[in-house]
Amino acid sequence: MPNLRARLLVVLVVLCGLCGFLTVAGSPSATAATVPGSLSFDGTALTVSGGRFTDGHGREVVLRGYNVSGETKLAENHGLPFASVADAQKSAKALRALGGGNSVRFLLSWAYAEPVQGQVDTAYLSAATAQMRAFLDAGIRVYPDFHQDLYSRYLFDDDSWYTGDGAPKWAVDLGNYPDESCGICFVWGQNITQNGAVKAAQYDFWHNAHGLQDAFLTTAQKVMAYIKQNVSTEEFAGVIGFDPYNEPYAGTYDSGQASRSWERDLLWPFYVRFRARMDAAGWQDKPALVEPNLFWNGNVSKEEGGLLDAGSIGSRYVFNTHFYDQKAISGILMWGNASDGQYVSDFGTVRDRAAALGTTAVVSEFGHPLNGSTAGKAPTVLKAMYQALDSRVKGANWWTSPAGSGQVLSGSQWQWDIYNGRHSELMNGNPDKVQTSGDAWNDEDLSAVRLDDNGVVTLRQDARLLDRLYPSATSGSTLAFTYEDRSRDGSTTLTWNPVPSSLPNVSALVGSGQYGLLVWRSGSGTAPTELHLPASFPTATTTVVSDLGTAYAPPAYTSSTPIGTAPEPGGTGSRRLLLTDGDSGTLHYALVTNGATAPSATVLNAARAELATWAASKFS
Repeated sequence: MPNLRARLLVVLVVLCGLCGFLTVAGSPSATAATVPGSLSFDGTALTVSGGRFTDGHGREVVLRGYNVSGETKLAENHGLPFASVADAQKSAKALRALGGGNSVRFLLSWAYAEPVQGQVDTAYLSAATAQMRAFLDAGIRVYPDFHQDLYSRYLFDDDSWYTGDGAPKWAVDLGNYPDESCGICFVWGQNITQNGAVKAAQYDFWHNAHGLQDAFLTTAQKVMAYIKQNVSTEEFAGVIGFDPYNEPYAGTYDSGQASRSWERDLLWPFYVRFRARMDAAGWQDKPALVEPNLFWNGNVSKEEGGLLDAGSIGSRYVFNTHFYDQKAISGILMWGNASDGQYVSDFGTVRDRAAALGTTAVVSEFGHPLNGSTAGKAPTVLKAMYQALDSRVKGANWWTSPAGSGQVLSGSQWQWDIYNGRHSELMNGNPDKVQTSGDAWNDEDLSAVRLDDNGVVTLRQDARLLDRLYPSATSGSTLAFTYEDRSRDGSTTLTWNPVPSSLPNVSALVGSGQYGLLVWRSGSGTAPTELHLPASFPTATTTVVSDLGTAYAPPAYTSSTPIGTAPEPGGTGSRRLLLTDGDSGTLHYALVTNGATAPSATVLNAARAELATWAASKFS
């Protein structure tokens, strides 16, 4: 990576001559000599501290990105997310530049990692690790996930309506399960609770029948050890942790057992065992990102849980959950579109459970179909989900009650599949059932991207929705954050959080543009606060109004510049805004907008005065 550092330093020197209009008040002392992360991850791993992800500079980190990818569920590329490392590199660059992601959940397959009982396939691990490195080298943090859905594809007949992924064929053969059948099932997920073969196989895994769980844990340890041994020290710093098991469910409860007691007696002990395997593989300093019962926080199917009896799990674990609006997906349980604040309560519950567990949270899957009868809801459903990740206060109430915002949640949208609509998957190995459309898996179609006819990665959703302003690293602790993306539902621009008329100068400055507002209390570190700048915020037309100063077309970052820009690590062309406060325990705010055109110093200062009064009144 030395050549990358040299190139970035040259870019910074050139950009220093392109400074825009800047006025500064209360400039901090020059304490940060370089841009953190100018070398990928700057050699710093993430840890969990004080209920937040923190980096090696002590900053609070927010992870945003995508699942890479549902292609792992398919056989066409042998359980790998990509057909080649070149495709992985193309995808990683686009994910950063088009999707604004700084992290990915990287799917792995037990079936391909251990196709023969007791034998790990190092060729598969080598290919998977090489693809993982494509993301790490693009400055994108990674957390691997042993993925499963409906336990295994080998449970399903070659002419079945459905398929699964996860466990290898030998694991299924040990069980002698009944012929699979879902009965009257309208969506694939009903197999979880209605398909006898799926239920029996899940039950066996959690009870370690035939030594299945032992075998899985042994393979997991070998996989983790392989990854650690085959990436550089710097790349390994970019590996966040490991997601042990996707969407766990009991299959069938024992007599007298329910969801909560199953989590306590079977699921949590499994996570403790997995945690021990992480330690043995050299992952002692990385958290296990553990998921509760699949139906813990559903808005149709709901079961008691959320690891209620695990006590304080602390920094060696992260509370990891999924959220899909089952009512919206059903097409009959939610009429119309999602609206302002639709999911703030659901995501607030995630924050509360993580806090009670003494750790932080990540929503490792969320999304909505982009095809089918309910696809029209996707623009509002996804906007409302991102809104709820940003704040637990709805847009209409945010300016009056910002102190209730809570932690900015990390999340990974499902999904980022560059092969969307271009698959050639033999469903359950059947040459008469070749799946080509959508995600090529149980009729799903959720990918945010596809390849166009020229092989270029292209967004399938509004760029304003996906490539978002967010506080990727906060020096201190975030008190409140909001982002009005002004994404579109067809030809309608969705504005759920307009600047109130009580702040006329701020409102005039933002106009019809996008804006974000971060409020934080500085910590003792010297590294700057960073916000990802979407492509819709070109440096030349970005305005920043902060207690640290005001800037139109902010200059390149230097240690003596309180407001500046710099490239994101990884050489993808994406950018970040850096705010250096140089103090400790002080309340700070920063408004970032692309709505203004060459605002005067008078307008900037008037907006700053309004925000100063507002912040003092809301966070005293």
